[in-house]
Amino acid sequence: MKNLWISIRMTVVTTVILGLGYPLVVTGLAQILFPGRANGQLIEREGKIVGSRIIGQPFSSPRYFHPRPSAAGAGYDPLSSGGSNLAPTNHLLVERVEETVKELKKENPGEPVPVDLVTTSGSGLDPDITPAAAEFQVRRVARARGISEADVRRLVAAHTRQRDFGVLGEPRVNVLELNLDLDFTYPHR
Repeated sequence: MKNLWISIRMTVVTTVILGLGYPLVVTGLAQILFPGRANGQLIEREGKIVGSRIIGQPFSSPRYFHPRPSAAGAGYDPLSSGGSNLAPTNHLLVERVEETVKELKKENPGEPVPVDLVTTSGSGLDPDITPAAAEFQVRRVARARGISEADVRRLVAAHTRQRDFGVLGEPRVNVLELNLDLDFTYPHR
């Protein structure tokens, strides 16, 4: 009986410490040291939250750069984060990729389609595309906005982040930040 009470007390104590205390301390430290990151790196424009730097969003208008496809729920659903889990030989994946490539080839005939424009990320919420994927879309965006390709390329270059510390990750472009800058720099006429 004595061992039962000891185990019950240990369960209660460790639950309070590890289930309540530790998360509260870590959350408090995050709020003090990294408040922007702890709150989701939200982007605000004119007093309204328009998105997050770390969660992809759908853009379908030709006036905007498009992100990677999403397999998260109905698409870009942060509550259903995850990839499609389809094997590279799965006919559903092959058909979806082939259909997407065919659509993108209409946009830039003869140009190779960057792989990140036809494949989903592991989370389905990737906010970034490669510089090659951004370059592939420059012509469409410039035409839809009535501006020069050189102007659009300058914005892409300004939003291209290089590898962290020169070695970690790959060069990338945040789609939401780029599209917001497009709207700010070249508003709808």
